[in-house]
Amino acid sequence: MPLDKKTIMEALKQVREKSKKRNFSQSVELIINLQDVDPKKPEGRIQQTIELPNGLGKSAKVCVIATGEMALKAKKAGADYVLTREELEGMAGDKKRQRQLAKNYDFFLAEAPLMPLIGKILGPILGPRGKMPTPVPPGADVKPLIERMRKTVMVRVRGQPVLQCKVGTEEMKDEEITENVLAVIHSLEGKLKRGLRNISSVYLKFTMGEPVKIKP
Repeated sequence: MPLDKKTIMEALKQVREKSKKRNFSQSVELIINLQDVDPKKPEGRIQQTIELPNGLGKSAKVCVIATGEMALKAKKAGADYVLTREELEGMAGDKKRQRQLAKNYDFFLAEAPLMPLIGKILGPILGPRGKMPTPVPPGADVKPLIERMRKTVMVRVRGQPVLQCKVGTEEMKDEEITENVLAVIHSLEGKLKRGLRNISSVYLKFTMGEPVKIKP
């Protein structure tokens, strides 16, 4: 199902025309319906992080789990939250705090030696949400990793053969949103067994708006 800039921009125009003005900044959401993909089979369980060329309009929130020097570097680099080893250990058995952490942050980075402890304490909460941290070697520069994560979205198939992710906000230019949509489609093309032929339909919508089909 080939998509080009023109057809995406036409769909965006309709999304804007059909949307009522809201008193908050709406996200632009991409919905991709798949065909001949079984989410119950390993090859059908798609989970992928994709860096968007123009970012999300509002940055994804990044939590860094680290100690010592890396924790300091993460704070300096502007991480949304730095979770220390002591705080992590204090969360053991506290499901409410664990859920709150998983809800508040989109992506997690972690100092590699802490991964076994993170798996033990936060694994049951972060794992099913597809939010297990990306390990970072001790001494590595976390700043570029945080910046990349801020422009990243995650797409994953859950129970149904449908993928949904944000590709921007309504304030962004149509050209920027279109480039983000194409980045997601091209990335998925490489992951799907039959490439674009596994995509049956693609829609765009605002948070509170109705979906508009992109007609190839």
